[in-house]
Amino acid sequence: MSRRLNILAEEDDDPMLSAVNLVDVFLVLVVALLTAVAMQQQSQADETIIRNPGQPGMEIIVRRDGQEVRYRGNGGSAEGQGERAGVAYRMKDGSIIYVPEGGDAASAPR
Repeated sequence: MSRRLNILAEEDDDPMLSAVNLVDVFLVLVVALLTAVAMQQQSQADETIIRNPGQPGMEIIVRRDGQEVRYRGNGGSAEGQGERAGVAYRMKDGSIIYVPEGGDAASAPR
């Protein structure tokens, strides 16, 4: 019976076992760090979502830096509240000339 206790009392002093254990610990740390970096990058990414594209109820949602901005269409296209300021012409050489309309043309600096 003493022989049996001696077998249980022996310890393995194999240096390879401790090296394998260290490699396992480092693998767990690397996976944890990679997961943390991926989560950080995912939370900082800008995101744009378009709902109902091309439909009258189209909505654009932009998420940037933890804030959310929503843009909603009113069903029309190219509608605005401005007024026409002039006309632009493209010349044969590729240059563009702007000609203001109305009474502003006479008072424009030359």
